[in-house]
Amino acid sequence: MANFTYQRRNTDGKTPELSPWGMNSEYGVLRDVLIGPMDHYSWQTGNAMSRRAIRLGREFDPKVARQQYNEMLDIYRSQGATPHFLEPDENLPYQIYARDSSVMTPWGPIVTQMYSPWRRGEWVEVVKFYQRMDIPLYDIVTAGSLEGGDFMVLEPGVILCGYTGERTSEAGLNQMRQWVEAEGWEFKSYQFDPYFLHLDVKVAMLSEKLAAVCTEAVEDELLDWFKARNIEIIDISYRSVLELGVNVVALGNDRVLIPAASTELIEKSKAHGLEVFAPDMSMFTSGGGGVHCMCQPLRRDPV
Repeated sequence: MANFTYQRRNTDGKTPELSPWGMNSEYGVLRDVLIGPMDHYSWQTGNAMSRRAIRLGREFDPKVARQQYNEMLDIYRSQGATPHFLEPDENLPYQIYARDSSVMTPWGPIVTQMYSPWRRGEWVEVVKFYQRMDIPLYDIVTAGSLEGGDFMVLEPGVILCGYTGERTSEAGLNQMRQWVEAEGWEFKSYQFDPYFLHLDVKVAMLSEKLAAVCTEAVEDELLDWFKARNIEIIDISYRSVLELGVNVVALGNDRVLIPAASTELIEKSKAHGLEVFAPDMSMFTSGGGGVHCMCQPLRRDPV
């Protein structure tokens, strides 16, 4: 392994950007994406979304889930993004949600620290993947917990990171803040209630200067910050958040991957001139994670 290392981060900042891997926004053209395996996926009761699905009498169907998973992969491939996969581990039922176990930055991937007991082993296959691909790690979170669903490379020069004190703790947040600010980037933190799991349940960048946000579920502090950055907001209802309707993936060039059930965001995105790809992902959203949770961008074109 010529390039792999566990820490390419310069402790005083000024870490060179990683090439060809990395991303400087959530909406640059997606070229490579890391997807978790669904071999051992099943609904767990550690989040409000899955508990709600079970309470409403919904049932997990692995055959249907496999069909939906493959449809999602077909969309990525048809739109020029190459999927890569973590090796499955039978002890990790939520390994499919590859967004959480690592995050990509302009300087390389960061391996995170998972909060839930049934997810803490996910780091092993994540590190093996980056080593196998010869992608050097920027660093590894060692303070508290930090999960990728709270972390967004919002746009060039800015990272937005949510925290509830659980999935992402204040200690994990502050370690990440120190690293990002040393690189000369703005680090915006936003605290919210643990009921919402991760920030990507309520907020998503769709394209340059355009975000989907459930304004009913966030504080004015965050809305004012978006406004100050001249980011237009598509407002999405609280009801849609309960179905993970804001958990989407920007593919770049005004294209976006949105679950079929997210009819509100689909209609509003099309009205803004976006091209929408809408697979049925109900077997996964009912378990507590959508298409954004299931993917970790490895390479986006710089913007």
